[in-house]
Amino acid sequence: MGSPIQDKSNQVQFLKQRLNMFLDVLEAIEPEETDIDDIDRLIEMIDDIESKCREFNHRDM
Repeated sequence: MGSPIQDKSNQVQFLKQRLNMFLDVLEAIEPEETDIDDIDRLIEMIDDIESKCREFNHRDM
């Protein structure tokens, strides 16, 4: 893995990229063909983004 992102601007950019990836995946899903594994993956992506937000908030302290 790379070094931790310390700069606030880079942290925001990182989170924007992650959210855009999530939106891309969400838009690509066909509702009729979605199964529980797809839903689990979406939840995992949101959990990862939330975890990064908490991590970035703790770095600012």
